[in-house]
Amino acid sequence: MRSAAESVRAPEIDLLVEAGAWPQEPKLHAMVSRALAATIETARSPIVPGAELSLVFTDDAHVRVLNRQYRGKDSPTNVLSFPGAPGKPGAYGPLLGDIVVAEETVAREAEDQGLSFDDHLTHLVVHGFLHLLGHDHEDDAEAEIMEDMETRILARLGIADPCGGAAA
Repeated sequence: MRSAAESVRAPEIDLLVEAGAWPQEPKLHAMVSRALAATIETARSPIVPGAELSLVFTDDAHVRVLNRQYRGKDSPTNVLSFPGAPGKPGAYGPLLGDIVVAEETVAREAEDQGLSFDDHLTHLVVHGFLHLLGHDHEDDAEAEIMEDMETRILARLGIADPCGGAAA
């Protein structure tokens, strides 16, 4: 049996801190890398060699513009995902896509929900990445599958269940 390190093919990460009061880039990179590895392993998603993923850490103003332009919603949101080019059948990549996160919304939600900023941000990176891997929550059945997967990924990372359970 392969070890976790051998079975997870992590994408190259292009990280941009555009605006907002985000943690330092090395901390963000470590947090993102850990979240992606747990997501790939739990979701058993085959990532093609040389796959790339872009993460933009920005503010509510920029996310509001993107949300209005691409989703027709004139408000900021916590995370947006923009899938990239499809890979070979049954695998994801080489361009996985973009994940864009709004700092003020993440901070406000974390405070309102009594969560640490880092744990909530990790959850949103997992959530955004699952969208890039084809998961969604447009109907109840899809939402249940995606929420279950998020809960298992976060438990693997030692983060409490965002739906109310404890960390495993």
